[in-house]
Amino acid sequence: MSVTQQQVLDSLARIKSPRGVALTNANVLSAISASDGKVFFSINVDAAEARAWESIRAEAEAAVRAIPGVTTVMVALTAERKPGSTPPPQPSRGTPGVQPVHAHKPPPQGGAQSPMARQSEIPGVAAVIAVASGKGGVGKSTTALNLALGLRDLGLKVGLLDADIYGPSVPRLTGLHDKPELNDERKMIPLRRFGLAIMSIGFLVEEETAMIWRGPMVMSAVTQMLRDVEWGTLDVLVVDMPPGTGDAQLTLAQNVPLKGAVIVSTPQDLSLIDARRGLAMFKKVNVPVLGIVENMSYFQCPHCGTRSDIFGHGGARHEAEKLEVPFLGEIPLHMAIRATSDAGNPVVDSEPDGPHAAIYRAIAGQVRDQLKGVIARA
Repeated sequence: MSVTQQQVLDSLARIKSPRGVALTNANVLSAISASDGKVFFSINVDAAEARAWESIRAEAEAAVRAIPGVTTVMVALTAERKPGSTPPPQPSRGTPGVQPVHAHKPPPQGGAQSPMARQSEIPGVAAVIAVASGKGGVGKSTTALNLALGLRDLGLKVGLLDADIYGPSVPRLTGLHDKPELNDERKMIPLRRFGLAIMSIGFLVEEETAMIWRGPMVMSAVTQMLRDVEWGTLDVLVVDMPPGTGDAQLTLAQNVPLKGAVIVSTPQDLSLIDARRGLAMFKKVNVPVLGIVENMSYFQCPHCGTRSDIFGHGGARHEAEKLEVPFLGEIPLHMAIRATSDAGNPVVDSEPDGPHAAIYRAIAGQVRDQLKGVIARA
């Protein structure tokens, strides 16, 4: 059963804004995307009124989810300060309308509250780790998936979250294209393959869909994939982060107490500069850096065996030594890794006795060892 934009609007018309105006007449709704049972939109308000609108956002999400045929709902609350504006004065008692945001905050105790104070564990998940890179194109997603499989081979229960909203790679890397189902609590059930629990925004939208979302929508999507998914009992949830140091990274760090981050880089100086930024970001938000992986470390000809350092060699190792973080290993640039990834059969699973699977498992072993005390079976 297809869901139309008009059905969504009709449902939202019954919800009142904090000022008592129908949501559809409050001039706060973005364009509504409704396709194949999936509904996405945002509510755009002034930052000073954000707290007062949060319950409205939740009410809107619940109303749309109740529409027959709706399988997935994502409603973001976009709160921005208007240029040149200052927080409005606090109204006197009995004044109608929305109070400024500071009126909804508890009085500060001991200074401003850290954004990290909003962190909370994901029920059933012992450790969440991020696989990140300062820039794209360094093989981060392939590394994240094979790392997850390496941890699986070490006897751990592992999940994989693809948090790259703009360019999700995990559906292609795993060969999964089904839509997640909902349980009785309306939480998404992750897809399963290779013994992993897997979730990606790519399972909710078509592969060719351009995700033209602003920062708050990205942050809302990452939060939902963390909190509105029935992950079950996991030793480790590996999060494949988008490249860079933007909204998704900050949202993850503020939502859950990350147990560590793995930085992926190629050996060349340009990649290492960006990897340095990613490492600095995690240190700034007090996330332990588990180590650096040098991907595409060298090319070894499959015909003659000649080794070529296409992107240089050893740069990530030297960077790790300089920054005093662990160096986890070198992964070669090899056709087997590329071909198995493109085919949705990652090399650790499709060639478990091969040399490349051994490299990924060795990296996984170092990650596991650093998580001792967090993971019961580490």
